[in-house]
Amino acid sequence: MTGLISRALARRAVHAPKGENSDDGTPKAPRESTRRLWRDLSPLLRLLIVTQCAFNIGFFAVLPFLAEHLGTAIGMAGWLVGFVLGLRTFSQQGLFVVGGSLVDRYGVRPVVLAGCVLRIAGFAWLGFAEASWTVIGAVLVIGFAAALFSPAVESEVARQAVVWEEEGHGSRTRLLALFSVAGQAGAFVGPLLGALLLAVDFRTACLAGAAVFVLVLAGHLWLMPQHIPGRVRVRQRGGARLLLRNRRFLTLCCAYGTYLLAYNQLYLALPDEVQRATGSQAPLSWLFALSSVLVVFAQLPITRWAGDRLDLRRSMTAGLLLIASGFAVVAAARPAGWTGAAGLLPAAGFVVLLTLGQMLVVPAARAWVPDLAEEGRIGLYMGALSSVSGLIVLAGSAATGSLLDTGLPAAVPWLVLAAVPALAVTLLPRRKERARGAGAVA
Repeated sequence: MTGLISRALARRAVHAPKGENSDDGTPKAPRESTRRLWRDLSPLLRLLIVTQCAFNIGFFAVLPFLAEHLGTAIGMAGWLVGFVLGLRTFSQQGLFVVGGSLVDRYGVRPVVLAGCVLRIAGFAWLGFAEASWTVIGAVLVIGFAAALFSPAVESEVARQAVVWEEEGHGSRTRLLALFSVAGQAGAFVGPLLGALLLAVDFRTACLAGAAVFVLVLAGHLWLMPQHIPGRVRVRQRGGARLLLRNRRFLTLCCAYGTYLLAYNQLYLALPDEVQRATGSQAPLSWLFALSSVLVVFAQLPITRWAGDRLDLRRSMTAGLLLIASGFAVVAAARPAGWTGAAGLLPAAGFVVLLTLGQMLVVPAARAWVPDLAEEGRIGLYMGALSSVSGLIVLAGSAATGSLLDTGLPAAVPWLVLAAVPALAVTLLPRRKERARGAGAVA
């Protein structure tokens, strides 16, 4: 499976002649063959990128079907199902900063291995859990596992991307875009695998998800080096205090949090709009598939285009404005009250514009973190990016839910949602500064 994933990712990667520079001084991406880029990657980067794909295959083979399992097979009340799902999100997203701190202190390898072991145990436990308390325990273990291995992998990919850029291979956003494509490919394959396994039962899907992480664990035991050259372990404390004083980084987190809040509307505002337009939520699966296919096939070309023309701040600005325009499309169409196939057009436009914005925002934000992080604290900062953004989504989703239920004119909630990412542009750090050994950035 890993070989097939590697070849598929290689076919999607592209890069351009060394020596060209973009407006902000970073090297332009070489436009050579896709296979050449994959061959040029270090074994460690290949491992991390394939790992991201495998993570999502195992995760999405199980989690999309959890709510239905809890409500029907376990017999949980609706509020308890929602609580369990929220608990899973909190134990993962909210604790990323803990995982990031552990990475800085102990290194990538032990944290990834511990996360894989916990994810295997969590999925196996979930497959056999029948009481509410056992389900909650399994879900907490599953979430905390991701809070360990995700910051470890993401922070090392971000650090390696800076090295890649310094060596003249092209913009760091190219590697981070490839990383995003790998994750999205896994998110696309995972539910298909899970749906096939559900023909047997939910337990089989859980055990298959655990088996994927067994393979990841074996791969990292074999291939992940004990010490990664250039990775400094930080023993002293005080990193969190310095982070809280880093105003530039915190404003980036807030801007990124508005993107995540907008993305979360795929699960909150969009289902409401689809239900209104068609009287069913069945078209949602097609809209989600549309988003996944766009990322898999368009992420790298868009990142190459943006890397040649935009610095990190401008890339995030363009992405946030595209997201805002997606909400504005639905707001403009709502007064017409279209239904049926025509009624789905604004929703499809929203998904396309949101996904295009995502493809600009996510690589740029991740590429920016190494330039704002304290020396040796990249794990903490990558974890904090997710945790702070997750808190924004938690608070913002509650407000959005209330907004959608207030009985205001149909266009108003969508106009408010459009204003949020548009205003977030003003939060992006403005002054140029030279990163520690990473070249000039915006």
